[in-house]
Amino acid sequence: MRVLAVDDDPMTLMIVRGVVEAAGHECLTASDGNEGWDLVRSGAVEVVISDWRMPGMDGLELCRRIRAGGGRYTYIVLATSRTDGAQVLEGMLAGADDYLTKPLDLADLRVRLIAAERVTALHAKLADQQAELERLNVELAATARIDPLTGLRNRRALAEDLPRLLARCERHGHELSAVMLDVDHFKAYNDHFGHPAGDETLRRVAGVVLSAGRQADLFYRYGGEEFLCLFPQGTPAAVAAAERLRREVHALGLGHPGSSHGVVTLSAGVSTWSRGGAVTQEALLAGADAALYEAKADGRNAVRATQAGTPAPA
Repeated sequence: MRVLAVDDDPMTLMIVRGVVEAAGHECLTASDGNEGWDLVRSGAVEVVISDWRMPGMDGLELCRRIRAGGGRYTYIVLATSRTDGAQVLEGMLAGADDYLTKPLDLADLRVRLIAAERVTALHAKLADQQAELERLNVELAATARIDPLTGLRNRRALAEDLPRLLARCERHGHELSAVMLDVDHFKAYNDHFGHPAGDETLRRVAGVVLSAGRQADLFYRYGGEEFLCLFPQGTPAAVAAAERLRREVHALGLGHPGSSHGVVTLSAGVSTWSRGGAVTQEALLAGADAALYEAKADGRNAVRATQAGTPAPA
């Protein structure tokens, strides 16, 4: 471990350095509290052995600054010629972990180093465990926002993303289009081929959706065989994107005896939010759903759109 000795007495520094290095540790030295504080801030010092009485910044103030600095734990030993309980308590309250009496006893100093090594190792282990826990929590939070079947975002992610996207569009004057996609006659597909085949088809469709998107586009499994795409663009561009998805899913050629088209197809509904409009996020999704219903009613394998709740031709 790296030990910093702080004392205005060169002889004391020489003694501490000798004991520290004999114990197999690295030793830095500083002749006053200001120099010691600079060394603490500039590198990973694990243990500080500091005199109490020094010109400039004393050991007590050095303790307080180290404790206020945060970061990895630094074990602090204060050295003082006074041993009355009140002063020892004052040092502990300032942040010291232990104390030594001066003149220094070499055996006492070695004992403090052993204790410091154990405590710093424990704090390092706890810090590593905390960092790992935080990493796992980040991974868990990300996993909780992903649909495990398709790899798309889920409804939980949508509930977090959509308000933020609308606020950003309002701030920058952009439009936001929601495209609701539905696999046509999917219940009949599952009834004919079975749910494992249905799951594989959903994965294939999701792959088409993901591959067709741009970096700014977001895709969700909305539920069952329904998907939702959020495009930061207006109705014409969103309709063109939806039409492209419809064509690419049709081109997969996944046989579907329950469909009049003979293959798996998509229907899509598009709804667009514009800056300053009265359309809420609920109305945006409801508009896309209504347009999807219209596409279904018109024979499926089609794209229909609404603008602020008013149906518009694709």
